[in-house]
Amino acid sequence: MAEARSKTEGVYRLLKSEIETLALRPGTKLSEVVVADRIGASRTPVREAIRRLAREGLVRFTPGEVAQVAPVSLRGVRTLFEFRMVLEPAAIRMITLDGASAPDLVEPFRVLLAGFERIEARLADAGRDALAADFSALTERFDQALIAATHNDPLAKTIADQQGQMVRLRRIARTDPDHLGTSLREHLRMCRAVLAGDPGAAADEVTRHLDRALHTIINALTRETALPGTVDVHI
Repeated sequence: MAEARSKTEGVYRLLKSEIETLALRPGTKLSEVVVADRIGASRTPVREAIRRLAREGLVRFTPGEVAQVAPVSLRGVRTLFEFRMVLEPAAIRMITLDGASAPDLVEPFRVLLAGFERIEARLADAGRDALAADFSALTERFDQALIAATHNDPLAKTIADQQGQMVRLRRIARTDPDHLGTSLREHLRMCRAVLAGDPGAAADEVTRHLDRALHTIINALTRETALPGTVDVHI
């Protein structure tokens, strides 16, 4: 049993990585037979991995049909970000309020702030490309800190469930040359609002950040600079 779970986990992580890095493009067919043969696995762990990815929204799976990597559509992007703009401002407001009586809860945001400030200090000299990987890692840590510090378990889980779909979209956002600098300033403001104990400002900053990111991604998809030929532009 443990060995079967380990094999499924391995297949899942491989396919998820290929989808997130766009090695498997949106719309790519995921035949169990073809995938199993390609990666040298049996069909059972492949089937289970595909179903797990479907639950996360990364794969479109209908019983009896060949699964495919979930397409990227403008409608889907808008829906996802509209949902995030409900969830995440509520979460960061909650965290900021809780931090007034539990300072340790917001300490991760102090560490993150220091990291973002270091990138800000290096940006002029090092340039965007040199700092992209470090900045991406920090933004992922920010998202995880938001989830971890949210005391409402259903809210935290719902936010976490959206993260799988966001990895591809973050890669698309990075095709905008201004994205890193703009997003850096937004993360600085979000961290500072949390540490200042201002729940209204923290929620407003998260909303502004998500709204700007939404428009950046839609602009890239509309131009098809990120995923040429694979974007459903129906809104």
